[in-house]
Amino acid sequence: MFGSYLFHREMRGTNDKMARKETITIQNILDTAFAMTREEGFENVTARKVAAKAGCSTQPIFRVYKNMEELWDAVYVRAAEFFQDYYSLYPRTGKTPFANLGMAYIAFAREERHLFELLFVSGKVSSDKKKSMYELLNGESGNVVYEINLARVAGCPDPGDLFMKMWIFIHGAACMTLTGDYDLTDTETLALLERSYEAFAQKQ
Repeated sequence: MFGSYLFHREMRGTNDKMARKETITIQNILDTAFAMTREEGFENVTARKVAAKAGCSTQPIFRVYKNMEELWDAVYVRAAEFFQDYYSLYPRTGKTPFANLGMAYIAFAREERHLFELLFVSGKVSSDKKKSMYELLNGESGNVVYEINLARVAGCPDPGDLFMKMWIFIHGAACMTLTGDYDLTDTETLALLERSYEAFAQKQ
């Protein structure tokens, strides 16, 4: 009888371990790695740290991902999708071409520092999953194309050139938020973007 008790207790322990393993899914691992990227930075997404955060060993990670590069690729894709959702939900506050795009981009850098660095600054993802800055900005909805068309309708003879000039300014402002050197309010930022557009447009 005692032997039977030990057998059942051992089997129950084995079943418990199996149940715990089954709860660690590819979604759990990706969610954990993405959350770590947002909170701590992409460079902190290592197998050991992800496992510790997810409450498992490294074994489940490599059961669903071939290697860490594959997980990093998945985090990058999730970050790109997150930016697209962020942009689509960002409130439109003006009618000047490129101003809303700039407002959303600068706000994203301020509010999602680590994701911004991963997507637009660091270059730490080198696989075929990596997208150019233009691809990330334009997205599937054609965000940049929409703004370029607005500028064309407004009478700009070379909206593509104007976009490049605006974007150098916008990207610089966004990067300044990473170092704490950008302290303009949203109202001030919008006014600055509108003035910059008018100044660049007049020189064409």
